[in-house]
Amino acid sequence: MAITAQTPAAAEDRLDRLVLCEQVAMLYSTIRSATLGDALLALTFGAAMYWQAPHWLVLVWMLAHLYNTSRLPVLTAYFKDPMADEHLTHWADTYCRELRLNSITWGLAPLLFLPDTLPLTALMMLIMMGLCAAGVSAVSPLKRAAWNYLLPMLLCLTLGLLLRPSVMNAILAVCCLIFLGSILRFAKAQSDLMAQSLRSRFEKQALAEQLAAQVKATEEASRQKTRFLASASHDLRQPLHAISLLGAALQHQLRGQPASINADRLMQAVGTLGHSLDSMLDISRLDAGVIAAERQPLALQELFQSLNQRFVDAASEKELALRVRATELWVDSDPQLLQRLLSNLLDNAIKYTTRGGVLVLARRRQGQACIEVHDTGIGIAPEQQKLIYQEFYQVNNPGRDRALGLGIGLSIVARLSKLLAHRLQLDSTPGRGSRFRLYLPLAQASAGSDLASAATTKHCTPPLAAPAQPILILDDEADVRIAMCELLLSHGVQARAASTEAEAAALLQAAQAKGEPFEQLICDLRLAHGVDGLRVGLALARRFAPLTLLLVTGETAPERLRYVRAAGVPVLFKPVNTQLLLTAISAPSTPIDDTNRNISGALA
Repeated sequence: MAITAQTPAAAEDRLDRLVLCEQVAMLYSTIRSATLGDALLALTFGAAMYWQAPHWLVLVWMLAHLYNTSRLPVLTAYFKDPMADEHLTHWADTYCRELRLNSITWGLAPLLFLPDTLPLTALMMLIMMGLCAAGVSAVSPLKRAAWNYLLPMLLCLTLGLLLRPSVMNAILAVCCLIFLGSILRFAKAQSDLMAQSLRSRFEKQALAEQLAAQVKATEEASRQKTRFLASASHDLRQPLHAISLLGAALQHQLRGQPASINADRLMQAVGTLGHSLDSMLDISRLDAGVIAAERQPLALQELFQSLNQRFVDAASEKELALRVRATELWVDSDPQLLQRLLSNLLDNAIKYTTRGGVLVLARRRQGQACIEVHDTGIGIAPEQQKLIYQEFYQVNNPGRDRALGLGIGLSIVARLSKLLAHRLQLDSTPGRGSRFRLYLPLAQASAGSDLASAATTKHCTPPLAAPAQPILILDDEADVRIAMCELLLSHGVQARAASTEAEAAALLQAAQAKGEPFEQLICDLRLAHGVDGLRVGLALARRFAPLTLLLVTGETAPERLRYVRAAGVPVLFKPVNTQLLLTAISAPSTPIDDTNRNISGALA
């Protein structure tokens, strides 16, 4: 729904029209039952007066009522008008005219045959005043409808009493006028109250529509931002991937030579840029919901030791004191995700602290474990404390100093704390530092910890054996194909490359015919002209079984990440780390067979 700008006058006119539309609808909602009731009352009243007044006068009056009743289709035509909302003034005028005609007909009764006896006169007054009192609620939605209904009837009754001069009739006439004033005042108050209520309702409805439109616009802006970041990340990852592969091959070839220092510096720069892109990938993966927490009992001491080893050098370079207090607490959390969360907090604390130090500790608090990260840095003002969890927001970094990062770290912290259901709390004073508190459920001590073994697996990779059979690379980027082949060849891995599915199929078929089939297919997720690399890879892997499949992609869009995860195929993200690539191609893989067809079908 598009938001259309309106001037205050136009908005007011629209609101008045909506109120009038509802008022007219309320008036017509009771028209059938009101007309029937009025006709029955007139018939009963006429029958009673028939024996107390000249017969012909009563019959004339009853015929007038019959005429009014016969005009009901004039009013019910409102329900058949498909453009009734566009003809509001016409239908309001029609209702008031018919109502006025009916009121005048009732008002003729005291003028034509006012009884001579006081009891019958009082009965007539009671009937007519009761009719006014009973009908005022039905006609009060529209103020002028109430006037058209009440004024003719009660003024005629007053006039009829005054035309039969007597002290009692004069008193009754005064009573009629008092009643008229009171009921008109009541009708006005009721009408104003209804109008105000309707006005408030439509104002709230308009605000709700505006809010919904703004929320929709905000969500669309967020989706556009995600698409932009994903597209930008993919376009940056493509050349960086080629640079990383060529640089790794060059680094391997120059090892032990004086020029190797330049290759090392090149790879260090590539690693820094890759780390920044990986941070954006983490945001996309968390938003896509493709990261699942695997909670287990975890010894915080092992985690703290790992953090201390990782950040002690960075703190020393800035002459900061990094203190990590020993703890015996065990918590229930995901080891890898918790380590990433605390790493981001520590990294952020060291970056924004110029003197003093950083303290990490854990204690029991409110029946939970509370991990605290203190720093003596620049601090965060109260008005900025909610903003720091937004992507790319940085405190006191207007020049976007690269040394202070991209401003993504705390965004990842917020998402990880939500994923792990660990409450995060911040206390900070500008100029004095900050304290982040993370609350975790306590757990019973376990015999071992997966964190240390995971860290060992990550950092102490056993020697890898090169695949005995060649590997086929399918990528539409020529630079990537050349770089990948160069890197694999420098590590003793035979590799061939193709740019299209047809070319890859021809190479696979030729190799199979020679009795030298390819062992693995490394396929880019996004091929030329929007071709889906996952579908192509699955099709080729089935056709040339037992070929295994490894995906390589620079995609970071949440929906694409969910798509890849649903396939259950191994995937590496660009720029690919050399060690990870060699590990992936050396690790035993399960060939794609017919059991994987349900994956392909599910992705259709």
